Amino acid sequence: MKTFDPKNEAGHYIAPQGLYERNKSKPFLGSITANRREIIAGEWTELILTYEVGASGLADGAWLKLAFKFYSDWALFQTSDPAGANYISAEYHAGELVAGQSPATVQSLKVRFDQKGHERPFQKTVIVDIVDGYLNPGDRITIRLGDRRQGGPGTRVQSFVEKDFQFRLFIDPLGSSKFAEVPGDVLLDIVPGEPSTLQVVTPRLVNREEPFDIIVRADDAWGNTCRNLPLTGLLKLHGPNDAVQDLPFTLAEQGWAIVRHSNIKLNQPGEWTIVAQVQDSPATAAKAYVNISAEAGTLRPLYADLHVHSDDTVGTNDTLYNLSYGRDVAGLDVLGYTANDFNITEQRWDKAVELIHNLNEPGKFVCYPGTEWCGNSCAGGDRNIVFLRDSKPLFPFDHHGRLVRSFEWNEFTHGTLKPGAWPVDDLYAAYAHDPEGHLMMSHVGGRRCNLDWHHPELERLIEVSSAWGQFHWVYAEALQRGYRVGAAANSDEHQGRCGGGVPATAVFGSRGGLTGVLAKQFDREGVAKALRARHTFATTGERSFASLSQGAHLMGDAYPLDETIPLQYQLLGDQGWEEISLYDGDQVIWMRNLHEELGFANNRIRIRLGGARIKDRYRGAYWTGEIQITGALINDFTAFGLDHPEQVCWRENATTLGFRTDTNGDSDSIELQVSTLRGCKITLKSRIDSYIKVGDPLEPQPYVHAPTVVLELDGDTLLNNQTIAKELPGAELKVSIERITDQALPRDVSGKIDLPSLHLATHREHPLFITARQRDQSRIWTSALFLY
Repeated sequence: MKTFDPKNEAGHYIAPQGLYERNKSKPFLGSITANRREIIAGEWTELILTYEVGASGLADGAWLKLAFKFYSDWALFQTSDPAGANYISAEYHAGELVAGQSPATVQSLKVRFDQKGHERPFQKTVIVDIVDGYLNPGDRITIRLGDRRQGGPGTRVQSFVEKDFQFRLFIDPLGSSKFAEVPGDVLLDIVPGEPSTLQVVTPRLVNREEPFDIIVRADDAWGNTCRNLPLTGLLKLHGPNDAVQDLPFTLAEQGWAIVRHSNIKLNQPGEWTIVAQVQDSPATAAKAYVNISAEAGTLRPLYADLHVHSDDTVGTNDTLYNLSYGRDVAGLDVLGYTANDFNITEQRWDKAVELIHNLNEPGKFVCYPGTEWCGNSCAGGDRNIVFLRDSKPLFPFDHHGRLVRSFEWNEFTHGTLKPGAWPVDDLYAAYAHDPEGHLMMSHVGGRRCNLDWHHPELERLIEVSSAWGQFHWVYAEALQRGYRVGAAANSDEHQGRCGGGVPATAVFGSRGGLTGVLAKQFDREGVAKALRARHTFATTGERSFASLSQGAHLMGDAYPLDETIPLQYQLLGDQGWEEISLYDGDQVIWMRNLHEELGFANNRIRIRLGGARIKDRYRGAYWTGEIQITGALINDFTAFGLDHPEQVCWRENATTLGFRTDTNGDSDSIELQVSTLRGCKITLKSRIDSYIKVGDPLEPQPYVHAPTVVLELDGDTLLNNQTIAKELPGAELKVSIERITDQALPRDVSGKIDLPSLHLATHREHPLFITARQRDQSRIWTSALFLY
């Protein structure tokens, strides 16, 4: 197409000398650059981004949006305290003028931060308003994230690694609130920090003569696996009767700092302790346990994460990275990739499915494709579909050619939203013809599932824990409604660390979960049968183990009630079991308190905080408070369940501790050793704040239904009552002060429960399941036995 030629076509006119040529040489929408290309996950820094205005200029009343993806846990920015952390600023710098050109008239820039200031996935937004005037092409706007010039410490960057983290700039050049994307995102590589801890990944229970693998890896302080770190070390295996094996290792020189010892056989039954240590490194040693069963010829419990995202939709790093991490770093046996159904393009879906089929390896790594149906809660809420067969999945169209997405919208559809299978009734209709080829899981994430809907043949499991939090209540409610669903826990990982996951500091504030699978064969068909049979248990990310059975019936089975045979249970953990509860739907009908069985100490107590504010998104309860002891000294204290470096507990003086943490359905605890309980007074005071979705991050937003909590009691009352608890309005929101033992809690607990002692009512079905808690506040749930 012929271009305009003002010199020859416009005739005589007046214009600034050379400005036409200079503007034509510039990108029309401008360009953006940064002073860094690589940053360390979780570090404090000042990041400077510079936008050079393009040929379009910026009109009076225009504004800019510097956006990044909503799942990032980069610390929230603030504009009210220039000397505080995470302060952001924006400055105007005039460009050179040519002869005859007038300077820009802009008076100032106004900067603010909005967590939902733009379209998904680029929702978190630094907004810069142009105040009282316009900008010329070539002018610059400098945005400082973590401005340190007035004494602030900078900004705490995203805590998890990501290749090509994106800042995307959108500008409104005409002041019409119609935004255009500036070509060329700012890309940052967020890399791991120095090694802080080792991790040992191993099965918790292995049958005699069955080989298994042990993975050792080095992680930084935020739980990111280090890279290119060939540390040498020793793996020590201590077994019954003083059996010992030493396995030297060297972490990989290239790529993830991991090593896998394969095909290990430990023929001596009993518990083995595995300790990993490295030389010439500050990384702390790691310990794990594996029980060798006296049984032979059966398959060990498998560990699955059936809910993993990638950058195909709203995850971190590409699909190969995430699947490889699950297999090689997290040591998963089973992985389910799930794409947000409305968001993934058909081309990316086909490529992901091909990759999954190529990675699937019977006997080593079972991999399934899947989608996440993202309907609003009023239409059924989130449901995952795992495609269990080897054939091409029915997505994005079913076998009738009907669209089976909830709706179709992504960053390439330019705002057009096309409705599809909505409400969830349509989703059931798409897959009900082949229930054995599909597994649906209701779950609580952003859009929580609505249990007004349920399909008994498709929905066989329900997700009780994920990176969003712990949701005992949704499992109990489903069972109480009479739904035969088993327990599952997965990561719902958006941050590239599936297989248990590591908590971030934003809405994904809990450890991701794992689903234990009792399968008869280690391939797609065998695992699928076990999943649909509900032969599962759910953990909060640990390789713990739980079973509940009655005679030949496994958890997940439905069968007639027989009170002559007792229930049998077994729990294997790593931190010591403290509490075991048997539920009938949503009611506790039997309990063991291991602290009480071992004997309460007269000088040890525990403060426990737990639950969530609400059942929907942004559910976190943010606790800031102190524990005061009057009439006794705090001799020692230890915090458990704190998920990342910004959840902390500290000593203020000899009788006072301070704490700051958040819970998302999980529990955090602080154990205290005091000089005496008799005659002392214990006071817990805490503010409870909401997640700061809108507003100044430096201004707390009190939880309206319980902005503060105070719990006071004297030590003599606690000596007599063992536990004092206060239920708060919310989703299992609770504080308690409890007596605890000073004895070591058991890692291996088993027993029998006689059914007549439970006094089960006749003429109705009883969904019986066990949930148990360890000292570090990790949890496990079995699928229910359905007795009718």
